[in-house]
Amino acid sequence: MTYVLLVGGFVLLVAGAEVLVRGAGRVAVRFGLSPIVVGLTVVAFGTSAPELAVSVGSAFSGQTGLAVGNVVGSNIANVLLVLGAAAAFGGTLVVALQIVRVDVPLMIAASAAVLVMSLNGSIGRLEGALLFAGIVGYVAFTVIGARSAGAEERAEYEAEYGTDSGPGPAVDVLMIVGGVGALVLGSTWLVDSASEIATTLGVSDLVIGLTVVALGTSAPELATSLVAAVKGERDIAVGNAVGSNIFNLLSVLGLTALVAPEGLPVSDDALRLDMPVMVAVAVACLPVFFNGYSLKRWEGGLFVAYYTAYIGFLVLTETGSGLRDPFAVVMGVFVIPLTVITLAVVGWQAWRNPHNQPPDALG
Repeated sequence: MTYVLLVGGFVLLVAGAEVLVRGAGRVAVRFGLSPIVVGLTVVAFGTSAPELAVSVGSAFSGQTGLAVGNVVGSNIANVLLVLGAAAAFGGTLVVALQIVRVDVPLMIAASAAVLVMSLNGSIGRLEGALLFAGIVGYVAFTVIGARSAGAEERAEYEAEYGTDSGPGPAVDVLMIVGGVGALVLGSTWLVDSASEIATTLGVSDLVIGLTVVALGTSAPELATSLVAAVKGERDIAVGNAVGSNIFNLLSVLGLTALVAPEGLPVSDDALRLDMPVMVAVAVACLPVFFNGYSLKRWEGGLFVAYYTAYIGFLVLTETGSGLRDPFAVVMGVFVIPLTVITLAVVGWQAWRNPHNQPPDALG
């Protein structure tokens, strides 16, 4: 029955997020928002709702390791798996100028801020309030600038989410409420079943949160970005993943720290490995995106390969395998340094190239 609830939780999370995004997307169109802004805010918030439901539920149930692991693991998955798979299988992703200049630097800053806040072993309620204030400011800044979007951009997004001529606002509100309800129920099933499985197998809450739960709650981002990339709506694909990471850090962690009885404890394991990895993958986006303002197929494949290596390292560590140390040596001495050098060269060449312009500035 535990495994049935686990699968059922995943299904409800994905279905609830889909319904929520559809309803919220139609409401956004009614207000004349552009595709990139909808991707960074409405769609990103909708697909981050599972993380919010799971993390807040975990905090109330005392599974704080699951709450932290869920957010950190989801952010790693959103960059390496979601963006990587969307580029590798959906084609080169176009990156808007706003994402390179505003949203990725904000994602990096928020990731680093969460790491610094966690150095004393917890994220307190005051720090949670500061994080949540950040998401309020981000949404306000993004929406205020959205009104400059052209009618052509909005028409493209209306083709996906419909126009005012479709079902009325009441139906949109019902979709939002129904989606949230499915997310809450699905998150409850997921947290309860994952915690029971972790206890039975002797696996820590942190690792379960970083892997099984993080993958489950990142499923809406993965599905949304893949579909958007295949349909050619690649600004939505990138905006969804980057925006979701910003929401996870500022809104999900912020609210979770606020409602947790004694703040949000952060384990030594998360501080030593997982949070630094989260910051590193956020930083890696900047030189990759800046190189031609796109994420190419081979770069997407590299992202997916790194995510596979990260999950493999977690499994080797948790199982106490003798392959863990040789694996760590190969990654630390050869693979990671070579990747860092490559990214540095790519970023430097892109910065030095006067023809390196965002897609909307070409021609």
